[in-house]
Amino acid sequence: MDRRQLLDRAAQSGEERVLLAHILDKCEQSRQRNIPAATDFLSPAEQRAAQELLHAAAIHEGYAFRGGYERAERKMLFFLPDWQEEADESESMTALRCTYRKEDTLTHRDFLGSLMAQGITREKLGDILVSEGSCDLIVSRDIAPYLLQNVTSAGRVKLSVSEIELSGLNIPELKVKEIRERLFDEPRQGAGAYLLRPRTAQPPRNAQGGRARCAGRCGLRARAWKIRGRRGRGSQQKGKNGAVAAPILVRRRMQ
Repeated sequence: MDRRQLLDRAAQSGEERVLLAHILDKCEQSRQRNIPAATDFLSPAEQRAAQELLHAAAIHEGYAFRGGYERAERKMLFFLPDWQEEADESESMTALRCTYRKEDTLTHRDFLGSLMAQGITREKLGDILVSEGSCDLIVSRDIAPYLLQNVTSAGRVKLSVSEIELSGLNIPELKVKEIRERLFDEPRQGAGAYLLRPRTAQPPRNAQGGRARCAGRCGLRARAWKIRGRRGRGSQQKGKNGAVAAPILVRRRMQ
């Protein structure tokens, strides 16, 4: 399968096609020159798309996703040369610690807004770990000097910023909100129901949606469409041809 066919198969939008083409470029760079190569930070959805692209290209080893710590949500994709067994995260990313008065209350949104106001794009930022009186930022190494000189506040709160080792990250306790929903294959449900459609299908008129992954034994990618409008009397348990709706458990990470 050539490059164009791979992108046609894997990309779901023009924006995603550009991202996946960049990932292929990094892979080819590493293989042809036998050197390490890394992408910018990828969201979980982008990581799944990259994984599918690499599998479609029959690339099953020689790469790794790393985000600075084990539970990282945003990660870089590292391509490894023949002589390297483990990805060296410190070559491509570093951590900055922002400290402030404990009586001041800052959130993930405050720090992200402050960084983007400096002209920093999201792909240059990894996880933002907010604790009481401090926040650890995982960032691309190439922007760290700029941030050290220019990030002085978040909102109206003054910050003191210094570089730390990735091994010294202050990782807050993970907080997760669980939401149980059902995916249906028919647009007969009331507001709040979710419809499961093939990824190539058109959405129903009264739906807003996004990509979902079938979590059972099917392993197929689909689109989940959430229905807007008036809530019905209840959700049917069967869809077309008697197909039973698939229950899903969504775990949403709380900031």
